[in-house]
Amino acid sequence: MTPQQLSAGIVGTLTALVDAGELTLDGEVPAQVTVERPRQKGHGDYATNVAMQLAKKAGTNPRALAELLAGRLEQVDGVAGVEVAGPGFLNITVSAGAQGEVAAEIVAAGASYGATQTFAGEKVNLEFVSANPTGPIHIGGVRWAAVGDALGRIMTLAGAEVTREYYFNDHGAQIDRFSSSLLAAAKGEPTPEDGYGGQYVADIAAQVLAQRPDAKDLPDEEAQEVFRAIGVDLMFAEIKRSLHDFGVDFDVYFHENDLHASGAVDRAVERLTELGNTYTSDGALWLRTEQYGDDKDRVIIKSDGQGAYLSGDLAYYLDKRERGFDRCVIMLGADHHGYVARMMAMCAAFGDEPGENLEILIGQMVNLLRDGQPVRMSKRAGTVITLEDLVGAIGVDAARYALARYSSDATIDLDLDLWARATNDNPVYYVQYAHARSCRMIANATDLGMALPEGRSGGDFDPSLLSHERDGELLRALAELPRVVKAAAELREPHRVARYLEDTASVFNKWYDTKECRMLPVGDEPVGPANLARLVLVHATRTVIANGLGLLGVSAPERM
Repeated sequence: MTPQQLSAGIVGTLTALVDAGELTLDGEVPAQVTVERPRQKGHGDYATNVAMQLAKKAGTNPRALAELLAGRLEQVDGVAGVEVAGPGFLNITVSAGAQGEVAAEIVAAGASYGATQTFAGEKVNLEFVSANPTGPIHIGGVRWAAVGDALGRIMTLAGAEVTREYYFNDHGAQIDRFSSSLLAAAKGEPTPEDGYGGQYVADIAAQVLAQRPDAKDLPDEEAQEVFRAIGVDLMFAEIKRSLHDFGVDFDVYFHENDLHASGAVDRAVERLTELGNTYTSDGALWLRTEQYGDDKDRVIIKSDGQGAYLSGDLAYYLDKRERGFDRCVIMLGADHHGYVARMMAMCAAFGDEPGENLEILIGQMVNLLRDGQPVRMSKRAGTVITLEDLVGAIGVDAARYALARYSSDATIDLDLDLWARATNDNPVYYVQYAHARSCRMIANATDLGMALPEGRSGGDFDPSLLSHERDGELLRALAELPRVVKAAAELREPHRVARYLEDTASVFNKWYDTKECRMLPVGDEPVGPANLARLVLVHATRTVIANGLGLLGVSAPERM
């Protein structure tokens, strides 16, 4: 019995009491109730505070309602006992058979186990990384690559139709500075004062010259245009390649320049003007953002007729909404924190709901440490640490797991020495080793001729044999994955999956070390029903760990 099934049982009990006239509620019976694992042993398998939540609506005190519910809940299939505790908590014990059924359900669900319908029918545009095409992806962008891709996987499993989008900033002054830097490198001149340095600039300049050997001999204006046209494409191709090698691919690569070339900016301005949210002052066109929560109104078309920076944001947001996205989620670095209010005001100015149609997630800094000292510069990029630097130090799996393991709103210090170790103090190794252990156990069972039993209770698989305390702990841990996926999706917090995996791996290891829970027969003992039941449990464990690692974009190795 999973927490979701128990929740449904409690809702059914409440409904039956209302229908029988034994309970009167001010309002409807809730569609679901919260069911959690107790923090202390001896408080049952699950606990709920539903009586405390509904007592006022029922016109009674929490403990009286809990007593009423307890008597009925004990009649629900799979519930072995219910105890009323404290002011009105219900501590529920599940029968071994009902609890053991979870293992078979997980094995049957396979890769889909953990799925929920939290965002069913919702189209989500998830924009992340979006690094300027003027250099390799730096460590801040790498964090969003790991977290954003994991969030996309989690929201997809939670029922959303997710489109991953990369906004390619190929319009503006930074592109001019990049092309000037390439031209200077090609000529062997110093990097311009406001330009980009690093070995990668010289490498790309050389690639441009390989395609256009005459480029550096052209007049500067023509030469710079050649380096812009070819160099930006080369840089972007390298960014896409490095992201792909990191396991991150996008459904849409959207070019900022297209917004200005297609008239999208003009359409957005016209829409806002029709809504009465623009005005002219000092020869410029302004957006009324202050009335929607910004600290002041913002210029969208400057007095010289050129679009201000915000004009591109207006056009891009409207374009997403016109493409049918219900929710636009944008991930930005900590340096964009002051940008949030104006974006939310823009959303409201279009008549949309900030926080619903538009969400902005802010990610904090990442610091890398080696030998206890900060790692500050890349050999190739010159001034920043890049994706390739991190992967070269600890590998793709460790990098993705490490960056997704912490809440994005917290600065993290990554100890490269720790994350490179093949020891249990390395969190990703610890979880992957638990998966490899389950695979090895299954392989050993296969060598003995053991195969997954067919059927449920009364068939070849007897779930009631998973009756040891450690069996129950592991089953309850495995049953938590759907709840964790739901919470991670709703709160936009992939780190919940990582921490869940570590807790589950720990429970599995304790189960593995318990002699009474041996899966394989000892010595010349024949294979018995309890061995087969625990084989199902190991398969379920492997499924849960593999699914969880998959949500983080991390491999689930069979051998380590």
